[in-house]
Amino acid sequence: MIRVLIVDDSAFMRKLLHDFFSSDPSITIAGTARNGRDALDKMEACSPDVITLDVEMPVMDGLETLEKILATERLPVIMVSSSTKTGTETTIKCLSLGAFDFVTKPSGSISLDLYTVKEELIEKVKAAARDSLRSFGEIATPIEYSPHINRDHLKRRVVCIGTSTGGPKALQIVLEEIPAAIAAPIFVVQHMPVGFTSSLASRLDQLCDVHVKEAEDGEFAMDGYVYIAPGGKQMSVVSVGSRLKIELCREDAKGGHCPSVNHLFRSLAKIKFRQKIAVVMTGMGNDGTEGLQKLLEEGQTHAIAESEESAIVFGMPKSVIATGLVHKVRHVNDIAGAIMSYMK
Repeated sequence: MIRVLIVDDSAFMRKLLHDFFSSDPSITIAGTARNGRDALDKMEACSPDVITLDVEMPVMDGLETLEKILATERLPVIMVSSSTKTGTETTIKCLSLGAFDFVTKPSGSISLDLYTVKEELIEKVKAAARDSLRSFGEIATPIEYSPHINRDHLKRRVVCIGTSTGGPKALQIVLEEIPAAIAAPIFVVQHMPVGFTSSLASRLDQLCDVHVKEAEDGEFAMDGYVYIAPGGKQMSVVSVGSRLKIELCREDAKGGHCPSVNHLFRSLAKIKFRQKIAVVMTGMGNDGTEGLQKLLEEGQTHAIAESEESAIVFGMPKSVIATGLVHKVRHVNDIAGAIMSYMK
């Protein structure tokens, strides 16, 4: 049985979450808490396997509570966030600190329609219980890179990264080690709802040498920039002469992901004059597998997958590795180095 500690300042929300989790025979309620301080006081007695943690609470909020939990425990924590500007920014910071994942309250701090994310909550609690929170340790020695200007279009490159659960922390680890002088644009699909990708891009831009931004429809990609697909939109990359243009749409994807890694990868497979470096990292499911196969069928693609050792959830990388088509399987600390090895 998976023991869950529910932390939320609303008695109504605690009751809803209690009922949701109790409906699954593999989950039992270890306890409930009305704020972060209450949760810390109850943790030892409750002995939870997973904690669901509200972001915005009085006395001690979710961010401060998470920091205290991670300082002493290796428990997976799922943030339960409202989609307010403050809520999204705090959630992104929590993910970067090591929260397992998050779920968005559909209509604010007290959501009568929380049932719409019931299955997502249960699925993520089960995934969190299976995959203990990992510590990524120290980053490897900084990469030395001297860009070689090559005017042969066939030698120009593009990097594309797909990730989901655990992705914000993994992206930070990888992108912090990519030099600003990288002679390629980087396109990223991170499974996130509307509103959160902008906060993620802003935070990563502050931490990385490369420029990180949420992608905009119609903009042309530049080397040394990272473009994150907006939540709720599909990102395609098309060639306009020798330049790369970003196109965004609201098309639903097979598998239900929007944005979708497969959608991005399929669009890049149609571009003939660039070599592609495709990376699939931590996440549930198999988004990215079909798209990566398409990239490799078209040629000029190097494929990298995150190893089971470091992946918070070894679903998406496991799926692409199972195809037998991946060139390198690397710990998250070594993925930036693997990317740059193909830039030489």
